[in-house]
Amino acid sequence: MELDTKLVYLLLGSNMGDRAALLDQAIQYISESVGNVQAISHVYETAPWGKTDQPGFLNVAVSVATIYTAEKVLDEVLAIERLMGRVREERWGSRIIDIDIILYGTEILNIPGKLQVPHPEMQNRRFVLEPLKEIASSTIHPVLGKTVEELLVDLVDNLAVWKI
Repeated sequence: MELDTKLVYLLLGSNMGDRAALLDQAIQYISESVGNVQAISHVYETAPWGKTDQPGFLNVAVSVATIYTAEKVLDEVLAIERLMGRVREERWGSRIIDIDIILYGTEILNIPGKLQVPHPEMQNRRFVLEPLKEIASSTIHPVLGKTVEELLVDLVDNLAVWKI
């Protein structure tokens, strides 16, 4: 019997320590506990968003084929964050690792206080769309009905984001 798999898109970010090594380590943990990594974008340097008096971020988008539900994926990525030393103290503050679920197949989910998919701000954030475009340019946002490429064209966010 073949298991049903979903393609989940994650955005990883870090602005503390050896950011590139932390992203690599997180991707390894994801491959061990979430599913089969299908694609990884280039790494992007990003100015801080929300709280700007902190170091810049490195961000990377990753697609993963998984047999897990979105809630189970969330549990796994939160466990990875904890394993890597993430402590949730300040909204938009510095973090050793941040792993967000951006898309989970074509599903639309809203579990109040826990999980909203697609990520409710993905269409407003250049640091999400630039790396995501590399691995999912023609993927359609299940609520807005636009591709990632189209969302990026429509974007008004001028935050500095550059491929490294």
